[in-house]
Amino acid sequence: MKKSTQLKNLIRSNQLETIMEAHNALSAKIVEETGFKGIWASGLSISAALGVRDNNEASWTQILEVLEFMSDATTIPILLDGDTGYGNFNNARRLVQKLEQRDIAGVCIEDKLFPKTNSFIRGEVQQLADIEEFSGKIKAMKDVQKDDDFVVVSRVEALIAGWGVKEALKRAEAYRQAGADAILIHSKQSDSNEIEAFMKEWGNRHPVVIVPTKYYKTPTSLFQELGVSLVIWANHNLRASIKAMKETSGKIYQDQSLLHVEQTVSPLEEVFHLQNEEELGHAETLYLPQSSNKNGTILVRKPEALAIQAEQLEQLKANGVNNIVTIPVQESITGELVSLYQHRDKLGGDTIISYNDIFYKPYILKELLQDKNDITIVVDADGRGANGNPVITSEAHSKLLFNKTVNLQSMTTIGNQANVHGEFIGLWKVSEKGAAIINKALEDLMNSDRKSELTLADLLNRTLALHPVAVHYIKSSWLDRETYEKVQEAGDN
Repeated sequence: MKKSTQLKNLIRSNQLETIMEAHNALSAKIVEETGFKGIWASGLSISAALGVRDNNEASWTQILEVLEFMSDATTIPILLDGDTGYGNFNNARRLVQKLEQRDIAGVCIEDKLFPKTNSFIRGEVQQLADIEEFSGKIKAMKDVQKDDDFVVVSRVEALIAGWGVKEALKRAEAYRQAGADAILIHSKQSDSNEIEAFMKEWGNRHPVVIVPTKYYKTPTSLFQELGVSLVIWANHNLRASIKAMKETSGKIYQDQSLLHVEQTVSPLEEVFHLQNEEELGHAETLYLPQSSNKNGTILVRKPEALAIQAEQLEQLKANGVNNIVTIPVQESITGELVSLYQHRDKLGGDTIISYNDIFYKPYILKELLQDKNDITIVVDADGRGANGNPVITSEAHSKLLFNKTVNLQSMTTIGNQANVHGEFIGLWKVSEKGAAIINKALEDLMNSDRKSELTLADLLNRTLALHPVAVHYIKSSWLDRETYEKVQEAGDN
């Protein structure tokens, strides 16, 4: 169903409907996912988000640019707070043309003079437009629309200006006869008395829209009883975001740390979801050459390291490693090498292999993926393998190694040796040729009587007899699970 048809149905519904304010594509997406059937593109909120006053300081073309992103991000209708139409009838009808091009469902214009001032700022001294002039503007907008369901809402500001219910009724009837699809009656009183008086006299002759920002204590059920068609919650997403951002910024500034805010803000995964990253990942599988898809193998040797494993998965996917398999290591039964052997068919071209219990900085993975060697392991030049796998290489780490290949000479499980050049962190990569070599080494080792005791160190040492193993040096920039937990505990204390 067209967005314009959806909005027209909301306005003509026999039951009370509501729409929610948004001021950019992100907030619009949130409004839709929350369950609202429509979006109010608030002039106040969009202006504030752009850092200007609600006095037409943002040009109508700048508003259109924001609206285009909002429309592209959502499937529900958007009703624009179009102020006075940004000028006379000619400006207003051109606005309609541009809104239709961007699939905006409708626009609300108010009977004040351009440039407008927000209704809650000195409303009683604001001038209202001439009734005939404003009626002509409505006719021009309805005449120029190409979509029969495009909605034009006429906002009556007589109550805001203090001109009373009688003047409000007079103007509303004139705008109805001029072709408006609905009347928005606005009030800044803290109670709904003016709205109730208007609705009783109006007699349901045409759909009515209200904005209960000031009379928020009025039960919504009363609006239904009065015959109101549509309620606009007009600016609360903007106001909520201001409060949240001020609190978060203040806390970070005060603490000079993220430690106490990280759990109070939305996770990055939620941001990626709202950006529709999943669709892009699916599209890449359809339109990018399949040869560019890389493989990932995660050896699950620490089942309790689920948080680290989840972060690894996101990091791998973010770098184009889409075909990922997790291999549980049952050390008491088979050991990590037997587990890898049982899944050897997963070792294809451009395969990243990692333990599941290590954190590493994103740049390490990016550099490893760019490595052109058939088999490359990541070695921490600052590590000595006291708890891991110390390595001896063809050359110790130094700046002189820039663009020079360093090869593994041996790997052991005994740490703190004087001639050790670093520590294998449990992250490595193989090409298609490298995968075939690793599989050959696995086959050889599976003939051992102690195969369930064998580790990656044994595999890589065996591989050295078949093919060189390159070393990619790093300087720290990673943590194992135990070290990470100790850092977290120290931070909490």
